[in-house]
Amino acid sequence: MRESALPFVAADGFPLGGTLFEGEPGHEGGGPMVLVSSATATPQRLYAGFSRALVAAGARAVLTYDYRGTGRSPRPDGWRRRIDYKDWALHDFPAALAALEAVAPGHPVVGVGQSFGGHALGLSGAADRFARYAMVAAMSGYTGLLDDRLAWARMNLLGVPLSFLFRDTPRWLGIGEPIPGSCFRDWARWCRMPNFFFDDPDLPETARFEAVRLPILAIGLTDDPWATPRAVAHFLARHPNAQIEERWITPQEGGDGPIGHLGFFRSRFSATLWPMLIGWMLGSE
Repeated sequence: MRESALPFVAADGFPLGGTLFEGEPGHEGGGPMVLVSSATATPQRLYAGFSRALVAAGARAVLTYDYRGTGRSPRPDGWRRRIDYKDWALHDFPAALAALEAVAPGHPVVGVGQSFGGHALGLSGAADRFARYAMVAAMSGYTGLLDDRLAWARMNLLGVPLSFLFRDTPRWLGIGEPIPGSCFRDWARWCRMPNFFFDDPDLPETARFEAVRLPILAIGLTDDPWATPRAVAHFLARHPNAQIEERWITPQEGGDGPIGHLGFFRSRFSATLWPMLIGWMLGSE
């Protein structure tokens, strides 16, 4: 198996860093190519094991990447424009898709997105370029729909003030990997809105959700305090023309402790949770 860095550039000139996973030359799989889009504050390396498993199961190629201002896609010297949270979906997601499509032009592409990676599909306007798409823990982030009763206070009374003091959120804030403070403020603002980013008057791209018509597998975790059944249902309802299948997974099915909002792609679940998703994505289920 080959793993190689794949740098690419968004349409607005921001350089991004990805990792391409493929079989050995002459032994590439015949299955679809797969774009893996991360959750907020989650580095692409979390998805490396899953990407290798996809290639081993027959995927032609898999691309992981980091959104602008995070991980292997740092803010370049001289970049002065504000990094908006929506840029990750409107610019970075389509650029990553184009970079993957260039690996084998005309080959079918499927995708999987965790949390924000599920949001990016509809916002991007690129849904028609996928054969199918899986969403893991993708939901409306309005804090009134969550089971985490301290989320509003942590985000707005602690996180937002800190985002003005630091260019990037500090690790000790506890949200994961550092993200641009401007993105955090956008995130917190959306989470205060009853309809999440669908209430943002500066985000007309939400109209694109009407055009999402592909098959979607929405995976929820029963011990996830953020992607609760009501938060997931609220988000999925914004895909009126998609063919949606929901599956809810319990920690008992994982067999190795809690799963939570971000645990699904951890390697300890490779034998219990991943096969179902891989089978659905590659069309073998």
